[in-house]
Amino acid sequence: MAVLAESGSNPDVDLLYDINGLAKDAPHWFDRVMEFVGEYGLLLAMVLLVLWCWWSVRRRADEDAASSVAALVWAPLAAGIAVLVNVPIRGFVERPRPFVDHRGLDVLVSGKTDFSFVSDHATITMALGVGLFVANRRFGIVGIGLALLEGFCRVYMGVHYPTDVVGGFALGTAVALLLSPLATALLTPLMKAVERSPRAGWIVRRRSVAGGQRDALVPGARKPVESEEKDLAA
Repeated sequence: MAVLAESGSNPDVDLLYDINGLAKDAPHWFDRVMEFVGEYGLLLAMVLLVLWCWWSVRRRADEDAASSVAALVWAPLAAGIAVLVNVPIRGFVERPRPFVDHRGLDVLVSGKTDFSFVSDHATITMALGVGLFVANRRFGIVGIGLALLEGFCRVYMGVHYPTDVVGGFALGTAVALLLSPLATALLTPLMKAVERSPRAGWIVRRRSVAGGQRDALVPGARKPVESEEKDLAA
């Protein structure tokens, strides 16, 4: 189980050399950009995308806001669960990083000593992307696109085989989709309770207050003139 790809005749290894070969021909500054994007940049972009989707959902403040936010909360939870599931998978497969068994790779990130299958980065980004798709298709398509780019970057950087990335995509997708009904059933009542909370309701729905309602909610505000006249008449 230690090595899933041993020779250059393996399509997995051939594709690894083809994609990583692009790094050898690219300018040094471009490799540094890809290193940052593949290691940190796309993960940060996914987090910002989730926050953007949340902001969009709460601003709409429609009747399904609680269920939409519940589905959105599931996205990062799915990513975390998928990474935990990956821990025993890595220990069982024990696949070394590609640069351990194959020479001539242009490795952009040093210090990778853990096992290669499956890619944590691919798992996290795809779980977030699919989770976003469950909550909002428009944001989800963007998220899945970023996850695919993350997978390409990991192979380009010489730290993963293509099948490591595909395995990460499969794991992230499976966790996000298969557990989504249960997660939504558990999280939706919680989000509805949060929505009813005077202090935490803004997390689910934007408060739209106008006119006399604003006066009623502001401590010490004067009553409207009509209300004062009715009180005097009584």
